[in-house]
Amino acid sequence: MSAEQHVTAHSGYAYGVIGADIHVFGDGSPVYLLQNWRRAPAADPEWLRELPSRMLNARFEVVPFTGRDAELAALCAWRDQGPRLAVRWMYAPGGQGKTRLAARFADATQDEGWRVAAATHGPGSVQPPPGSQDLTTEGRDGVLLVVDYADRWPLTHLTWLFSNALLHRPGVRARVLLLARTADAWPAVRASLANLQAGTSGMALEDLPDGAGMYRAARDAFAVRYGVTPAPEPAPPYGLTLALHMAALVSVDARAHGRRPPAGLAGLTVYLLDREHLHWGTLFARGDGPYATPPEAMNRTVFAAALTGAVDRSTGSAVVSGLGTGPPPGRVLDDHAFCYPAAEPERGTVLEPLYPDRLAEDFLALTLPGHGADYPATEWAPEVTARLLGPHAGRAVTFLAAAAQRWQHLGPRHLYPLLAADPGLALAAGGAALSALAALDDIPVRLLSAVEQRFPVRRHVDLDAGIAAVTHRIVTELLARDDGPRARAAAYHHLSTRLSHAGRLDEALDAARLGLAAQEELPEDVPALATALARLGNCLALTGRPEEAVTVTEEAAALFRRLAAAEPDRWNGMHAGLLNDLAIWLSMLGRHQDALALGERSVAAWRRIVATDPALEEHLAGALHGLGNYLAALGRWAEAADANAEAMLIWLRLAERDPAAHEPDLAGALVNHANHLAAQGRRAEALELSEQAVTVLRALARVNAAAHEPDLALALTSRGADLAEAGRVSEAVDATAEAVAIRRRLASGNLAAHAPGLGQALSNLAYFLLDAGRPAEALSAAEEAVALRERLYAERADLHRADLAQSLSNLGMCLESAGRRAEGAAATRRAVELYRAAYEENPAAYTFDLARVLGNLGRFLALDRRWEEALAPVVEAIALAEGSAAANPPAYGPLLGNLRRTRDGCLRMLGRPAAR
Repeated sequence: MSAEQHVTAHSGYAYGVIGADIHVFGDGSPVYLLQNWRRAPAADPEWLRELPSRMLNARFEVVPFTGRDAELAALCAWRDQGPRLAVRWMYAPGGQGKTRLAARFADATQDEGWRVAAATHGPGSVQPPPGSQDLTTEGRDGVLLVVDYADRWPLTHLTWLFSNALLHRPGVRARVLLLARTADAWPAVRASLANLQAGTSGMALEDLPDGAGMYRAARDAFAVRYGVTPAPEPAPPYGLTLALHMAALVSVDARAHGRRPPAGLAGLTVYLLDREHLHWGTLFARGDGPYATPPEAMNRTVFAAALTGAVDRSTGSAVVSGLGTGPPPGRVLDDHAFCYPAAEPERGTVLEPLYPDRLAEDFLALTLPGHGADYPATEWAPEVTARLLGPHAGRAVTFLAAAAQRWQHLGPRHLYPLLAADPGLALAAGGAALSALAALDDIPVRLLSAVEQRFPVRRHVDLDAGIAAVTHRIVTELLARDDGPRARAAAYHHLSTRLSHAGRLDEALDAARLGLAAQEELPEDVPALATALARLGNCLALTGRPEEAVTVTEEAAALFRRLAAAEPDRWNGMHAGLLNDLAIWLSMLGRHQDALALGERSVAAWRRIVATDPALEEHLAGALHGLGNYLAALGRWAEAADANAEAMLIWLRLAERDPAAHEPDLAGALVNHANHLAAQGRRAEALELSEQAVTVLRALARVNAAAHEPDLALALTSRGADLAEAGRVSEAVDATAEAVAIRRRLASGNLAAHAPGLGQALSNLAYFLLDAGRPAEALSAAEEAVALRERLYAERADLHRADLAQSLSNLGMCLESAGRRAEGAAATRRAVELYRAAYEENPAAYTFDLARVLGNLGRFLALDRRWEEALAPVVEAIALAEGSAAANPPAYGPLLGNLRRTRDGCLRMLGRPAAR
């Protein structure tokens, strides 16, 4: 089997993967990098001893894997059991051993024959490594993807990662292990996986059950690197894995150098940082090599690196130029790299920060003035922090917030004033930083409120988790001061909205209930009560309770109707919006007639509103678009086309003014209008519109495939049908085959969302292939369509009955063409049964299809010389078609002609006179 290679070139580098996708920004830089898993490199003990902190870097695995056997076994069980695709969020505070456990699990999984890869967040100036990564899965038992710092990835970038083809090879098990410090972002991430049919689970990494055993293992491993006999002292009372490692390392290093080890975690940190300073001074004092950076300059550079993280050389030069270090920036960067080599030298990065992260956080805190530890703070650190915080907010704010949890001076004296001067920095830092800020005990609620004022009014998928954390903290603080019903109602309403955006739907529902309960204590405030009801209705719908949602939202709509009667200018929009919500939920429940009634009322209300405020016409377009869908579901195609045409004209005007905002809506309207026209037999007009839709959506998909490929597939399916009706069968096959290819790719990662579209495209493709004289290919496509739609029918018969009937009808024709007439007739009989059931529920929508498939059954029976049996379905079909032909002559005319010819042929073979 051949593998496809994807390559992107950026700033002189070419980065490629084989067997996976590359997602890139508009400038060609990768959203993330995928690399094959690499085991811990062997490190020279002498090099390690130069800077003891190197031995704490999980990358070198100096300490053997210890104390996490139960967690490792749990990860292996998760890997080997459950659905084909599974994602786990493993979280714990920094220093608890997540990275080391993940590395041990990755090594073990690689030994089991799996493809193991690591994903690194790629935005920014850091270049990808040149060359290709072979990520093919042929011959592998599965694929494991490890993602460190997952809580710092924007949600949209994680969703792109989850859609990567690497994780969606048919029959290949796939596991994604996400490492994070907290679980704050997990609900939103988990919600984003809902349509991927992925198993999801969280795993909190607790303190080690045998801290003493971990301490002894670390102490003995360090002693081997130093060539000394460890002191037999008892283990310190620390639960954090990194704290135990630090204590063991300092004990061994102090013993090797004849020193007394310090007491307490702060003392351990200061000891290790002192060793960093000693190393810088020793290198500079030698004076016998290229190293030329004074210790004070290196101190500034290491401080800056802790704030910026690894960057490309040009960015690093700019950072160092502003430090006033003395030597040329290039010299300083080279000397810094001598002390702190890049983790991945092939990427060409500089300013590799101190590791582990907790040590870098403590270094920042101790270098900034205001603490009482025995460590020299500096006068220049606040200025450097202020200058680097803006351009490097993502890492800098996150690290400073993490350090502020342990060092009381850092927030009030440094971080909080900087954020108060520019609250937007908190948003620029990202969702993880917002969550870290919200968790700080001493952060002023006034500062959090200033940050909140910069939050977007609507949802922001990359910030929603952090926004929810900040909102929750603010609400908690404010209600502690004022828990009156008015304050509770407003706070819980706002909190419910933010929690809902973050995917914390059960909590959002709880908050909505609390908000409504508080508002019910103030029944005189009818607008607020109606708003609280509407919020609860939305939460009920999102948590899978549409029936309850309808009940609650109807109550809210009734209140807004009364309010709008008294003050129409103020409340008509809210009422119209709720009518639209209700229509959508009723349609989802299959109550199309009720949905239509509400949709008509919503459209009427928006017409009145837009007459006085044309700026709101996009809401009218949305209501008209929905109305068209409700009418189409009831078989009222001409009216559906009229409603959708009006929506299309509005979106066309809006798209001319703001293409980026409204072209997707316009394309959707073009597709729907083409379908509504085609159902009336107006194929030429439909063909023109579907061609326009494909053109627009191809352009959109080139910019953002994830967002627009599903709509492109829908447009191609529609265009294929229009081309076939125009007699351009070869083009119809090509367009529909492209739609199948897109749908198949999308369904491999999200079957629930794309199976209906794939079934439709396959069914159409079978029909067109048969018309093109390719019966074997047609039969294969028809069989696949039926198998897919049988599964959907088993899950929800009322929603997929007619779809399965269509595919069975096409399969019947393909089987008959293959000489398997009895099987074809059986498939067609079942199609008749299913279409009859659909017709009984909705005659207007399914008269044509029932008549058509009855005619097919009659034709098959006639071909089998069963003339008498053939007459009954054909006569029934003619009666159905004649009863509806006047309403849609272009569609029914050709069908009636075929049915009458079949009837007359049967009568002639039976020796009876032709019907008049």
